[in-house]
Amino acid sequence: MTKKKKSTGIYFTQETEDAIVEYNNTEDPKVRSLIYRDRIHYAFFKLTENIIHTFKFYYTEVDDIEHLQHEVITFLLSKIHLFNPEKGAKAYSYFGTIAKRYLILSNQKNYKKRVDKAPVSILEEDDNHSYTIDDYNPKDNLSLYIDEFTDYCTKNLFELFPKEHDAAVADAILEIFRKRESIDIFNKKALYIYIREQVDVKTPKITKIANQLYDIFKDNYIFYLENGYTDF
Repeated sequence: MTKKKKSTGIYFTQETEDAIVEYNNTEDPKVRSLIYRDRIHYAFFKLTENIIHTFKFYYTEVDDIEHLQHEVITFLLSKIHLFNPEKGAKAYSYFGTIAKRYLILSNQKNYKKRVDKAPVSILEEDDNHSYTIDDYNPKDNLSLYIDEFTDYCTKNLFELFPKEHDAAVADAILEIFRKRESIDIFNKKALYIYIREQVDVKTPKITKIANQLYDIFKDNYIFYLENGYTDF
């Protein structure tokens, strides 16, 4: 009987986390190699690919994006032994944070080289980056948390907001988080107007969905500050 293929939309599952734990608990190098090849590598590959393209980490010293992915995956593998589910961390969040921080530092370094060498006019015309060095300070825990909060809510949009209209409003609000680096003025009235341009709803509906998102944000941010990782 042919085995059903897993959904390609979900690449980092509980099975992936179980494989990582098994990998760490196995001393036989051949067995570890098989576990990594068959059950972990693809998840690491997709995780790094998605993070690179979502946050536009395109400043790199390597020739292409796949080489950059290989570099980050190698770094993740060097840290795999540190993962301990008993501390409460989920593997997806844990390794996503490691990958993001690695790429932030790498891109800051390479972008700075470009800043030092290129005229300001050229840099201002560059659409390849969605941040500046100051925007993504690796010590800026709030910025890192917002990225993970937005990613979590986007991926679970219809579970958090089962009604299609509510999900559309939530997505419009999340779009502000996604584009926050390019928004000059966080004026409440202007933001409400921006949201209403995306979805045709009245202000009370926006406020209601915004409050629901805030509850998710607040509760999990406290956990993040206390533990240093997210567990939505």
